[in-house]
Amino acid sequence: MVKVIRVHRAGGPEVLQLEDIELPPPGPGEVQLRHSAIGVNYIDIYRRTGAYPVEYPFIPGHEGAGEVIAVGKGVEDFEPGDRAAYVGPLGAYSEARNIAASALVHLPKRLSYADGATMMLKGLTAQYLLRRTFRVKKGHRILVHAGAGGVGRLLCQWGSALGAKVIATVGSEEKARIARDAGAKHVILYRTENFPERVREITKGRLCDVVYDGVGADTFPASLDCLAPFGLFVSYGSASGPVGAFDLGLLAQKGSLFATRPSLFTHIADRETYEEMTSDVERALERGHIDFEVAANYPLAEAAKVHEALEARKTAGSIVLIP
Repeated sequence: MVKVIRVHRAGGPEVLQLEDIELPPPGPGEVQLRHSAIGVNYIDIYRRTGAYPVEYPFIPGHEGAGEVIAVGKGVEDFEPGDRAAYVGPLGAYSEARNIAASALVHLPKRLSYADGATMMLKGLTAQYLLRRTFRVKKGHRILVHAGAGGVGRLLCQWGSALGAKVIATVGSEEKARIARDAGAKHVILYRTENFPERVREITKGRLCDVVYDGVGADTFPASLDCLAPFGLFVSYGSASGPVGAFDLGLLAQKGSLFATRPSLFTHIADRETYEEMTSDVERALERGHIDFEVAANYPLAEAAKVHEALEARKTAGSIVLIP
Protein backbone atom coordinates (compact mmCIF):
# COMPACT_ATOMS: atom_id res chain seq x y z
CA MET A 1 0.00 0.00 0.00
CA VAL A 2 1.18 3.53 -0.74
CA LYS A 3 -0.23 6.87 0.37
CA VAL A 4 -1.53 9.14 -2.36
CA ILE A 5 -3.55 12.31 -2.73
CA ARG A 6 -6.66 11.49 -4.74
CA VAL A 7 -9.43 13.66 -6.19
CA HIS A 8 -12.93 12.24 -6.71
CA ARG A 9 -14.68 15.41 -7.93
CA ALA A 10 -13.86 18.91 -9.09
CA GLY A 11 -13.69 21.52 -6.35
CA GLY A 12 -11.58 23.50 -3.93
CA PRO A 13 -8.52 22.34 -1.99
CA GLU A 14 -10.79 20.25 0.27
CA VAL A 15 -11.23 17.66 -2.50
CA LEU A 16 -7.58 16.63 -2.12
CA GLN A 17 -7.93 13.46 -0.05
CA LEU A 18 -5.10 11.43 1.51
CA GLU A 19 -5.75 7.75 0.78
CA ASP A 20 -4.01 4.36 0.69
CA ILE A 21 -3.97 2.44 -2.57
CA GLU A 22 -2.47 -0.81 -3.79
CA LEU A 23 0.42 -0.25 -6.23
CA PRO A 24 0.85 -3.14 -8.68
CA PRO A 25 4.23 -4.12 -10.14
CA PRO A 26 5.33 -2.00 -13.12
CA GLY A 27 3.99 -3.15 -16.46
CA PRO A 28 5.94 -3.55 -19.72
CA GLY A 29 7.93 -0.42 -20.48
CA GLU A 30 7.22 1.00 -17.02
CA VAL A 31 9.36 1.92 -14.04
CA GLN A 32 8.27 1.97 -10.41
CA LEU A 33 9.59 5.14 -8.79
CA ARG A 34 9.66 5.91 -5.08
CA HIS A 35 9.26 9.67 -4.77
CA SER A 36 11.66 11.71 -2.66
CA ALA A 37 10.22 15.06 -3.80
CA ILE A 38 7.14 16.12 -5.78
CA GLY A 39 6.80 19.42 -7.63
CA VAL A 40 3.71 21.57 -7.14
CA ASN A 41 2.56 23.63 -10.12
CA TYR A 42 -0.39 25.80 -11.05
CA ILE A 43 -1.52 23.21 -13.57
CA ASP A 44 -2.35 21.04 -10.56
CA ILE A 45 -5.01 23.59 -9.61
CA TYR A 46 -6.41 23.61 -13.14
CA ARG A 47 -6.76 19.83 -12.91
CA ARG A 48 -8.33 19.94 -9.43
CA THR A 49 -10.93 22.55 -10.35
CA GLY A 50 -11.84 20.88 -13.63
CA ALA A 51 -10.55 23.77 -15.74
CA TYR A 52 -8.42 21.14 -17.47
CA PRO A 53 -10.62 18.05 -17.95
CA VAL A 54 -9.66 14.79 -16.20
CA GLU A 55 -11.25 11.43 -15.46
CA TYR A 56 -12.17 10.79 -11.82
CA PRO A 57 -10.78 9.68 -9.51
CA PHE A 58 -7.27 10.87 -10.27
CA ILE A 59 -3.97 11.54 -8.51
CA PRO A 60 -2.71 15.09 -9.24
CA GLY A 61 0.80 16.14 -10.12
CA HIS A 62 2.93 16.04 -13.25
CA GLU A 63 6.44 16.40 -11.79
CA GLY A 64 8.58 14.43 -9.38
CA ALA A 65 11.92 12.85 -8.58
CA GLY A 66 13.06 9.80 -6.68
CA GLU A 67 14.65 6.35 -6.84
CA VAL A 68 13.79 3.56 -9.23
CA ILE A 69 12.72 0.55 -7.16
CA ALA A 70 11.54 -1.82 -9.91
CA VAL A 71 11.41 -2.01 -13.70
CA GLY A 72 8.97 -3.72 -16.02
CA LYS A 73 9.65 -5.95 -19.00
CA GLY A 74 11.55 -4.32 -21.83
CA VAL A 75 13.03 -1.45 -19.81
CA GLU A 76 16.73 -1.10 -20.62
CA ASP A 77 17.68 2.47 -19.70
CA PHE A 78 16.86 2.25 -15.99
CA GLU A 79 17.48 -0.21 -13.18
CA PRO A 80 16.69 -0.34 -9.46
CA GLY A 81 18.72 2.21 -7.52
CA ASP A 82 18.86 4.78 -10.33
CA ARG A 83 18.00 8.38 -9.50
CA ALA A 84 15.41 9.81 -11.88
CA ALA A 85 13.17 12.81 -12.47
CA TYR A 86 10.27 13.45 -14.80
CA VAL A 87 7.52 15.63 -16.10
CA GLY A 88 4.74 13.46 -17.36
CA PRO A 89 1.25 12.08 -16.87
CA LEU A 90 -0.82 12.64 -13.74
CA GLY A 91 0.09 10.69 -10.60
CA ALA A 92 2.91 12.54 -8.87
CA TYR A 93 1.14 13.25 -5.54
CA SER A 94 2.08 9.82 -4.22
CA GLU A 95 4.70 7.99 -2.19
CA ALA A 96 5.46 5.84 -5.24
CA ARG A 97 4.06 5.33 -8.73
CA ASN A 98 4.42 3.40 -11.95
CA ILE A 99 5.34 5.53 -14.95
CA ALA A 100 6.52 4.92 -18.51
CA ALA A 101 10.31 4.79 -18.64
CA SER A 102 10.14 7.12 -21.64
CA ALA A 103 8.92 9.91 -19.32
CA LEU A 104 11.98 9.69 -17.06
CA VAL A 105 15.41 11.24 -17.29
CA HIS A 106 18.43 10.30 -15.20
CA LEU A 107 19.03 12.73 -12.34
CA PRO A 108 22.75 13.48 -11.88
CA LYS A 109 24.10 13.01 -8.36
CA ARG A 110 25.12 16.68 -8.27
CA LEU A 111 21.43 17.60 -8.25
CA SER A 112 19.17 17.02 -5.27
CA TYR A 113 15.81 15.31 -5.51
CA ALA A 114 14.23 18.71 -4.77
CA ASP A 115 16.10 20.08 -7.81
CA GLY A 116 14.72 17.22 -9.87
CA ALA A 117 11.19 17.81 -8.64
CA THR A 118 11.27 21.46 -9.71
CA MET A 119 13.60 21.53 -12.70
CA MET A 120 11.40 19.48 -14.98
CA LEU A 121 8.05 21.22 -15.44
CA LYS A 122 9.19 24.69 -14.38
CA GLY A 123 12.70 24.46 -15.85
CA LEU A 124 11.56 22.98 -19.14
CA THR A 125 8.77 25.55 -19.37
CA ALA A 126 11.32 28.35 -18.96
CA GLN A 127 13.49 26.63 -21.56
CA TYR A 128 10.85 26.37 -24.26
CA LEU A 129 9.66 29.93 -23.59
CA LEU A 130 13.12 31.51 -23.77
CA ARG A 131 14.87 29.22 -26.26
CA ARG A 132 12.15 27.82 -28.52
CA THR A 133 9.00 29.99 -28.50
CA PHE A 134 11.02 33.21 -28.71
CA ARG A 135 14.79 32.87 -28.80
CA VAL A 136 15.89 35.55 -26.36
CA LYS A 137 19.22 37.22 -27.12
CA LYS A 138 21.31 40.07 -25.80
CA GLY A 139 19.53 43.39 -26.17
CA HIS A 140 15.98 42.06 -26.21
CA ARG A 141 13.45 43.70 -23.91
CA ILE A 142 11.20 41.15 -22.23
CA LEU A 143 8.25 41.54 -19.88
CA VAL A 144 7.68 38.74 -17.37
CA HIS A 145 4.37 38.70 -15.52
CA ALA A 146 4.40 37.13 -12.03
CA GLY A 147 8.17 37.51 -11.92
CA ALA A 148 8.45 36.03 -8.41
CA GLY A 149 6.58 32.82 -9.22
CA GLY A 150 8.15 29.45 -9.91
CA VAL A 151 8.45 29.92 -13.68
CA GLY A 152 8.56 33.72 -13.57
CA ARG A 153 11.62 33.73 -11.34
CA LEU A 154 13.43 31.37 -13.75
CA LEU A 155 12.50 33.60 -16.69
CA CYS A 156 13.98 36.59 -14.88
CA GLN A 157 17.18 34.70 -14.07
CA TRP A 158 17.72 33.04 -17.42
CA GLY A 159 16.55 36.01 -19.48
CA SER A 160 18.99 38.26 -17.64
CA ALA A 161 21.81 35.74 -18.14
CA LEU A 162 21.06 35.75 -21.88
CA GLY A 163 21.60 39.50 -21.93
CA ALA A 164 17.99 40.64 -22.12
CA LYS A 165 16.62 43.67 -20.30
CA VAL A 166 14.05 42.03 -18.00
CA ILE A 167 10.99 43.89 -16.74
CA ALA A 168 8.84 42.00 -14.24
CA THR A 169 5.40 42.56 -12.77
CA VAL A 170 4.61 41.38 -9.24
CA GLY A 171 1.88 41.83 -6.65
CA SER A 172 3.80 42.95 -3.57
CA GLU A 173 7.00 44.59 -2.34
CA GLU A 174 8.23 41.24 -1.03
CA LYS A 175 7.78 39.67 -4.44
CA ALA A 176 9.44 42.70 -6.03
CA ARG A 177 12.58 41.92 -4.03
CA ILE A 178 12.52 38.31 -5.24
CA ALA A 179 12.18 39.39 -8.88
CA ARG A 180 15.01 41.92 -8.55
CA ASP A 181 17.27 39.33 -6.93
CA ALA A 182 16.44 37.04 -9.86
CA GLY A 183 17.71 39.57 -12.38
CA ALA A 184 14.76 41.82 -13.24
CA LYS A 185 16.17 45.26 -14.00
CA HIS A 186 12.81 46.92 -13.42
CA VAL A 187 9.87 45.70 -11.33
CA ILE A 188 6.29 46.95 -11.59
CA LEU A 189 3.70 46.54 -8.84
CA TYR A 190 0.81 45.76 -11.14
CA ARG A 191 -1.87 46.14 -8.42
CA THR A 192 -1.02 49.80 -7.83
CA GLU A 193 0.71 50.82 -11.07
CA ASN A 194 -0.52 50.93 -14.64
CA PHE A 195 1.92 48.42 -16.06
CA PRO A 196 1.62 49.36 -19.78
CA GLU A 197 2.35 52.99 -18.89
CA ARG A 198 5.31 51.94 -16.73
CA VAL A 199 6.68 49.73 -19.50
CA ARG A 200 6.48 52.65 -21.92
CA GLU A 201 8.34 54.87 -19.42
CA ILE A 202 10.99 52.27 -18.65
CA THR A 203 11.70 51.52 -22.33
CA LYS A 204 11.42 55.18 -23.38
CA GLY A 205 8.62 54.27 -25.75
CA ARG A 206 10.40 51.38 -27.46
CA LEU A 207 8.27 48.77 -25.63
CA CYS A 208 9.09 45.04 -25.46
CA ASP A 209 10.00 42.34 -27.93
CA VAL A 210 8.10 39.64 -26.04
CA VAL A 211 5.65 39.36 -23.15
CA TYR A 212 5.56 36.15 -21.11
CA ASP A 213 2.18 35.91 -19.42
CA GLY A 214 1.27 33.18 -16.95
CA VAL A 215 -1.43 35.32 -15.29
CA GLY A 216 -4.13 35.47 -17.95
CA ALA A 217 -7.35 37.44 -17.55
CA ASP A 218 -5.97 40.13 -15.23
CA THR A 219 -3.17 41.11 -17.61
CA PHE A 220 -4.90 40.78 -20.98
CA PRO A 221 -5.36 42.69 -23.26
CA ALA A 222 -3.17 45.29 -21.52
CA SER A 223 -0.14 43.09 -22.23
CA LEU A 224 -0.53 43.84 -25.93
CA ASP A 225 0.07 47.53 -25.18
CA CYS A 226 3.54 46.58 -23.87
CA LEU A 227 4.72 45.18 -27.21
CA ALA A 228 6.70 46.88 -29.93
CA PRO A 229 5.54 46.37 -33.53
CA PHE A 230 5.89 42.70 -34.55
CA GLY A 231 6.28 41.75 -30.89
CA LEU A 232 5.15 38.38 -29.51
CA PHE A 233 2.56 37.81 -26.78
CA VAL A 234 3.09 34.42 -25.14
CA SER A 235 0.30 33.11 -22.91
CA TYR A 236 1.52 30.07 -20.98
CA GLY A 237 -0.78 30.06 -17.93
CA SER A 238 -4.02 31.38 -16.48
CA ALA A 239 -3.49 32.03 -12.77
CA SER A 240 -6.22 34.69 -12.74
CA GLY A 241 -8.45 32.92 -15.25
CA PRO A 242 -8.06 32.18 -18.95
CA VAL A 243 -7.70 34.75 -21.70
CA GLY A 244 -11.09 34.82 -23.41
CA ALA A 245 -11.79 34.92 -27.12
CA PHE A 246 -10.71 38.22 -28.66
CA ASP A 247 -10.85 40.00 -31.99
CA LEU A 248 -7.73 39.11 -33.97
CA GLY A 249 -7.90 42.59 -35.39
CA LEU A 250 -6.41 43.79 -32.09
CA LEU A 251 -3.08 42.32 -33.17
CA ALA A 252 -3.09 44.43 -36.32
CA GLN A 253 -4.24 47.57 -34.53
CA LYS A 254 -1.50 47.34 -31.93
CA GLY A 255 1.41 46.83 -34.32
CA SER A 256 1.09 43.64 -36.39
CA LEU A 257 1.67 41.60 -33.26
CA PHE A 258 1.98 37.84 -32.89
CA ALA A 259 0.27 35.76 -30.19
CA THR A 260 0.73 32.14 -29.15
CA ARG A 261 -0.47 29.68 -26.49
CA PRO A 262 2.20 26.94 -26.36
CA SER A 263 2.21 23.78 -24.22
CA LEU A 264 5.19 22.05 -22.66
CA PHE A 265 3.76 18.63 -23.48
CA THR A 266 3.82 19.38 -27.20
CA HIS A 267 7.49 20.29 -26.98
CA ILE A 268 8.53 17.17 -25.05
CA ALA A 269 6.43 14.69 -27.05
CA ASP A 270 9.57 13.88 -29.04
CA ARG A 271 12.05 12.00 -26.84
CA GLU A 272 15.15 13.49 -28.48
CA THR A 273 13.79 17.02 -27.99
CA TYR A 274 12.87 16.19 -24.39
CA GLU A 275 16.45 15.13 -23.67
CA GLU A 276 17.95 18.15 -25.46
CA MET A 277 15.74 20.53 -23.50
CA THR A 278 16.60 18.83 -20.20
CA SER A 279 20.32 19.06 -21.01
CA ASP A 280 19.91 22.77 -21.74
CA VAL A 281 18.27 23.29 -18.34
CA GLU A 282 21.08 21.37 -16.63
CA ARG A 283 23.71 23.48 -18.42
CA ALA A 284 21.97 26.67 -17.35
CA LEU A 285 21.99 25.38 -13.78
CA GLU A 286 25.68 24.43 -13.91
CA ARG A 287 26.61 27.85 -15.32
CA GLY A 288 24.75 29.59 -12.54
CA HIS A 289 22.25 31.14 -14.94
CA ILE A 290 19.36 29.67 -12.95
CA ASP A 291 18.79 27.91 -9.65
CA PHE A 292 15.94 25.86 -8.29
CA GLU A 293 15.74 27.33 -4.84
CA VAL A 294 12.78 25.75 -3.09
CA ALA A 295 10.77 28.41 -1.28
CA ALA A 296 8.96 25.87 0.89
CA ASN A 297 8.40 22.16 1.31
CA TYR A 298 5.41 20.48 2.89
CA PRO A 299 4.42 16.92 3.79
CA LEU A 300 2.36 15.19 1.11
CA ALA A 301 -0.57 15.11 3.55
CA GLU A 302 -0.69 18.94 3.51
CA ALA A 303 -1.33 19.24 -0.23
CA ALA A 304 -4.62 21.06 0.38
CA LYS A 305 -2.85 23.72 2.46
CA VAL A 306 -0.35 24.22 -0.35
CA HIS A 307 -3.11 24.60 -2.95
CA GLU A 308 -4.85 27.21 -0.79
CA ALA A 309 -1.70 29.33 -0.62
CA LEU A 310 -0.86 28.88 -4.30
CA GLU A 311 -4.37 29.70 -5.48
CA ALA A 312 -4.43 32.83 -3.30
CA ARG A 313 -1.13 33.82 -4.97
CA LYS A 314 0.56 34.02 -1.57
CA THR A 315 3.54 31.91 -2.62
CA ALA A 316 6.81 32.77 -4.35
CA GLY A 317 9.31 30.44 -5.95
CA SER A 318 9.05 26.67 -6.07
CA ILE A 319 7.09 24.45 -3.67
CA VAL A 320 7.83 20.79 -3.04
CA LEU A 321 5.79 18.05 -1.39
CA ILE A 322 7.73 15.45 0.59
CA PRO A 323 6.13 11.96 0.88
